[in-house]
Amino acid sequence: MVNQMGLLEGKVALVTGAARGQGRSHAVRLADEGADVIAVDICQDIETMKYPGPRLEDLKETVRLVEARGRRAVAIQADVRDAQAMRDAVAFGVGELGGLDIVCANAGVLDAAWATDITDQEWSESIDINLTGVWNTLQPAIPVMIDQGRGGSLVITSSSVGLRGALGTAPYAAAKHGVVGLARTLALELGPHFIRVNTVHPTAILTDMIDNEAMFKRFRPDLDSPGPDDVKDRYANLNILPVPFIEPEDISNAIVWLSSDLARYVTAAAIPVDAGATQKSV
Repeated sequence: MVNQMGLLEGKVALVTGAARGQGRSHAVRLADEGADVIAVDICQDIETMKYPGPRLEDLKETVRLVEARGRRAVAIQADVRDAQAMRDAVAFGVGELGGLDIVCANAGVLDAAWATDITDQEWSESIDINLTGVWNTLQPAIPVMIDQGRGGSLVITSSSVGLRGALGTAPYAAAKHGVVGLARTLALELGPHFIRVNTVHPTAILTDMIDNEAMFKRFRPDLDSPGPDDVKDRYANLNILPVPFIEPEDISNAIVWLSSDLARYVTAAAIPVDAGATQKSV
């Protein structure tokens, strides 16, 4: 029996926010297709967020899952807000795994609040992680890819809110719109090097940033401790397809496609994986 080669065989991928949720899913799915993985996460709480951050044990579990698929993995605890930490992370990961072909700039946070209630710190942390953190991730990776001379793929996790507004998400929406402009500009600059730059735009996914009481109470303030079942109708109403949530794997599959030769001429694209949320008339 002949073993089928993966779509990303022999590639090295950097994934931020890799300890859990979408990031873990992306790391594992990339490994399924043959990529080795540099897995980066802060592994601690973010002060202004109303849900707990991941832990180092979570990041180690991501590494275990990647290695269980026969791929190499490097775990690095780093804060995407820290430019030097990300330069060090990229340098270390590339040194360990021998190159860099794919960057999945996925790390992000979400807190819901009306604009009149947002504090200076809440604004700053959201912008610093969701926008500046993406830049800090890509900036040290780009020269590595250029020097290698074999092209590459940069994929930024935006949001359906990166293509439309949404109540109670001012800093998040600003950042997620911002990464679209960043991606389109980098695509222009890096195209001559065959480095492609794209964004993906999920609708709601039941990861920790959504699956928490503080978020659900935005939809059901009448309940003391609302859960997913209490809000599923409200979330389903956001989408064209009659589903309240999609799965992390749905985004991971898009990232694999964008990072593979199947999408070799796709760049500067904003790819919604959103059950139609960005086109829903409400």
